[in-house]
Amino acid sequence: MSSSLEALSQKVSAAFADRTKLKEAEYVAAVRETLARLDSGELRVAEKGPEGWRVNAWVKEAILLFFAVSEMQVMEVAPFEFHDKVPLKKGLKAAGVRVVPPGVVRYGAFVEQGAVVMPGYVNIGARVGSGTMVDTWATVGSCAQVGRNVHLSGGVGLGGVLEPPTASPVIIEDGAFIGSRSIVVEGVVVEEEAVLGANVVLTSSTQIIDVTGPEERIYKGRVPARSVVIPGMREKQFPAGKYGVPCALIIGQRTKSTDQKTSLNAALRDFAVPV
Repeated sequence: MSSSLEALSQKVSAAFADRTKLKEAEYVAAVRETLARLDSGELRVAEKGPEGWRVNAWVKEAILLFFAVSEMQVMEVAPFEFHDKVPLKKGLKAAGVRVVPPGVVRYGAFVEQGAVVMPGYVNIGARVGSGTMVDTWATVGSCAQVGRNVHLSGGVGLGGVLEPPTASPVIIEDGAFIGSRSIVVEGVVVEEEAVLGANVVLTSSTQIIDVTGPEERIYKGRVPARSVVIPGMREKQFPAGKYGVPCALIIGQRTKSTDQKTSLNAALRDFAVPV
């Protein structure tokens, strides 16, 4: 971390630990500068390194403090009117981002050039990579990290994770395909080029069961790269009897190919995955 960023993070964390510091202009300025850098893409909530994903907790602290230092305001985008503390993102044309009305990208989110947001929603702290489609009524929750060339199908819900600041956000890695009405929450990571069929629900405790081998293999909180996943049920004994509990089933692997569109179509066809 550069010395300037280190100084910025120290001020933000100090204010987060002691909110009375927000009465001082320098701490408020640090919060606002962090949000401006987040909005421009210079900073991000989480980033991937050699040892996996790392959360920049102080950036999430700044987001939480931003609500404290911002006033409610009326925002008019004819014929719509909004009343909120966080403004809408501006400069979309210059950024090379397509947002179809009434799609919304909130200030403090970063969307790379070439991404498309249909009438969906991208919340503060989120990041959406180039070539990604946020389809109709799909929501990218606060701080969610969506990679490049991802397709979030209609009605997909990526949960927001703001508190505690150290908690990992939802992460969808490059080339993944998330089927219609799927839900991914509580910091689940969907790794590169994985395919989720329609209506898959993943929480941190959801059993993600690989059923492709002679014995099952269970994952939680992570969908392995290039996996093809569909909704499933697992029988569980309760005091009142046996009932089906939702799970997710890995039923195959997306073939590794330089032509990802061909690979995706093959996965959907071969495994009859609804999207």
